[in-house]
Amino acid sequence: MDYQKPCRRILDPKDMPMWLRSPAYHEIVSFAEQLSSSVAGKPVSAQYDISENVHSICKMLDQAEAWIAQNPPDTTASSRFGNQSFRKWQTELEQQVPQLLHDLLPTSSHNAIVELAPYLTESFGNATRIDYGSGHELSFLVWLLCLCKIGHFAPSDSPALVLVVFQRYLALCQQLQRTYMLEPAGSHGVWGLDDYQFLPFYFGSAQFIGASVPPSESISPTLVEAKSDEYLYLQGIRFVMEMKRGPFFEHSRQLYDISGVPKWEKVNQGLGKMYKAEVLGKFPVVQHLQFGTLFAISSEIS
Repeated sequence: MDYQKPCRRILDPKDMPMWLRSPAYHEIVSFAEQLSSSVAGKPVSAQYDISENVHSICKMLDQAEAWIAQNPPDTTASSRFGNQSFRKWQTELEQQVPQLLHDLLPTSSHNAIVELAPYLTESFGNATRIDYGSGHELSFLVWLLCLCKIGHFAPSDSPALVLVVFQRYLALCQQLQRTYMLEPAGSHGVWGLDDYQFLPFYFGSAQFIGASVPPSESISPTLVEAKSDEYLYLQGIRFVMEMKRGPFFEHSRQLYDISGVPKWEKVNQGLGKMYKAEVLGKFPVVQHLQFGTLFAISSEIS
């Protein structure tokens, strides 16, 4: 395959129909659904294959987290959000990504780095706006999809991609948000699912399918404290509780309402539909997506 540097193609709201019928859209929807299904009923400590390629990505993310200590937040900053030291961390990422991917991938896949690098670089936030949102999370999902398409992961790796790789990614993103107080990109405030993430709740709701814990207990501080290491959903709730003040039903109305749904199957189905509508279906989120040969917006280059 002739790989190419990806570029933006969704430049105007009028481009949304092209995106919604594109190969890329249908692939990312199927990929998210497949990952969700793969962790149904599985806590993090469940039995599943963890390949060396999975371990290698976690080591790479460990390395990226180490750069936070090398670029501490600017303590003279007066604004609540957007510590400018994040730009130094992001510059380090941009400089290191080609070598990180060179070390991660076999020689036979090195020609794909030109296409893979932008998705990884865009996965942790925007250095100009010093913000992070579901579009950056989507970029990481696209990166994982592209790695699957070049054969770096097998279908049997799906549970580990969620419960090991994505969990490690989530922990790094939360540390970046906590350290540099990244602005929530496109936040809907109290009416949004979460200021930063979506997928931990989608994947995490699948983990709870068949468990004895009902959705009503998902916002219980006691359960969050006891089980957040096992369930991505609770890791998301824990971070919300850490970062926000006041009654939960006031600052996180959507998550509070979800706790009133009787079954996790319904929660998971609803969040899958919501992801398509509120993330993949919204121009402000997907306008920054880039497309090449692996993630193609037209069938001519797919």
